[in-house]
Amino acid sequence: MDKSGKTQEKVYNVAWGDADRRSLDAQGNLPLVGNTVDIENATWTNTIGDPALITVWKDPDFNPKHSAFYYSCVLEIPTPTWQAFDAQFFGITMPDDVPLSHQDRADTSPIWYTP
Repeated sequence: MDKSGKTQEKVYNVAWGDADRRSLDAQGNLPLVGNTVDIENATWTNTIGDPALITVWKDPDFNPKHSAFYYSCVLEIPTPTWQAFDAQFFGITMPDDVPLSHQDRADTSPIWYTP
């Protein structure tokens, strides 16, 4: 938060899977991890990403005079949706607008800093 109490949120990509083949671009964005979903068989392989990520991070913009909050967001590799499982089980074709794979996300509770 700045001096006037307005939040100034910024996203930092701190750790990511397949770091040996993926890196941040000039804007600080990552290319997608990939997608191993086999829609026809409603399966996927766990051959992309990493099973665990461990890192230590220090906020480069930290100002001890300003309040702050931090939280982590984690992305899973893409997996089939329940619609893909139904399509495979019942031998049907889903309409084009039905998502057949998705990427789950999880957020932590925030950590608050108050000067």
